[in-house]
Amino acid sequence: MVTLNSKELDHLERRELQLTILAAVIVLVLAGGLAAFMYPLVFLHPVGNKWTLRVAFFGFCGLTFLFVGYLLERQRTVRQLKQQILAELERNVSLQQQASVDLLHSMPDQNHFWDRLTMEYRRAMTMQKTLSLLLVKAKPANASAKNSEDNSAAWSDAAKAMSRKLRPTDSIYRLAADLFALVLPETDTLNAKRVAVRLQEELQEVRAKHGKAFDITVHNYPEHAQSSHELEDIVKSLIPSQDEWAPPAPGTAPAPVAVPVPAGAKK
Repeated sequence: MVTLNSKELDHLERRELQLTILAAVIVLVLAGGLAAFMYPLVFLHPVGNKWTLRVAFFGFCGLTFLFVGYLLERQRTVRQLKQQILAELERNVSLQQQASVDLLHSMPDQNHFWDRLTMEYRRAMTMQKTLSLLLVKAKPANASAKNSEDNSAAWSDAAKAMSRKLRPTDSIYRLAADLFALVLPETDTLNAKRVAVRLQEELQEVRAKHGKAFDITVHNYPEHAQSSHELEDIVKSLIPSQDEWAPPAPGTAPAPVAVPVPAGAKK
């Protein structure tokens, strides 16, 4: 979406107002000078029908004032149209931000993620298949960048970009404000890294638009983790504590606390 520079728009509006005033002044000066030359011929030394000359003189003066009024009215109309366009653009931006927030709130959260991870792990272990987990961590593109107010739009665009590269059997979850998890059943490490490369390509536009960079790490069963507990520990190490992130939406169960679980402990 094209962003508008308010300062540049105000500068252009002032320039247009100055040009309108200048044009009106020039018209008044030229018309006043012509009327001054016409006055003696019309009122002091009329040649021919004096009433015809006087009608032409007053008609010329009336047309001059009408033209100046047209210039001023045009300036006022253009200004009103600009304000209406800006108001409509602000409304569209607000609607897009609200849509981004709704999309993020509708994404599966930690509760769904733990259930899906456990189910896919059991399936992979039973059928002797592989299971890959991609963790996407967002951060500012450079050290001097600050968090902007459109973070929701950035996360929403990132989620939509990643969803375009997923298979029907894959799933994506939002575990924290800046952390996404992708579960890839029956995917080995090599193919998971290829998916990560494609995701980075899709996220380039989000990086350029919102100034966000994304770190993607690949974790595979059974190459990197031998049990579901190990996979859970990897994920929990990246999830911030509950007080560092916004609370869950009303009506949803609280997310599990990010406390590492020993590998030998039972669930």
